[in-house]
Amino acid sequence: MSTIPLIKKFMTLSEYRKPMMRDDEIALQPNECFGYSKRIHVEHTFIFNITTLLDRQTIGEIALRIGDSPEQFYLGHIGYHVDPPYRGHAYAAKACLLSAQFLRAFGLQHVVITTDLDNIPSIKTCIRIGCELESIVQVPEEMQQRLEISNMKHRYIWTLPSK
Repeated sequence: MSTIPLIKKFMTLSEYRKPMMRDDEIALQPNECFGYSKRIHVEHTFIFNITTLLDRQTIGEIALRIGDSPEQFYLGHIGYHVDPPYRGHAYAAKACLLSAQFLRAFGLQHVVITTDLDNIPSIKTCIRIGCELESIVQVPEEMQQRLEISNMKHRYIWTLPSK
């Protein structure tokens, strides 16, 4: 199955600032798409704004990285943040769940989410969506500096839901 129509849809919806995926509370609005990244060596990165349906307020962001590389090993396939005033409502978990079909369209069945060891909200997000802790890894110093990440990471594996 070709992913070109999906990428075109992302680009079109980004241009018109329209949501691509939604539930009863939030929507994922395409923001930016990058092809192959020399910095993190993945095929594509899709960045979505997490917005509320009620007032279309941007409350955070989720990045979906397609491909595997040494950098992605420490960054994960999914990265997210929710702005401080909106935390505590499981918006990151909802955004992850909304992204599952998008990731599946690229042939992924399992994805990695990494967290800092002390990032309790992110750990709770991983647990909430059904991730399993694969390992705790030491990030090489060169990778820490180049990617501006911490020295230790939890690596969670998430088996994507089929629907």
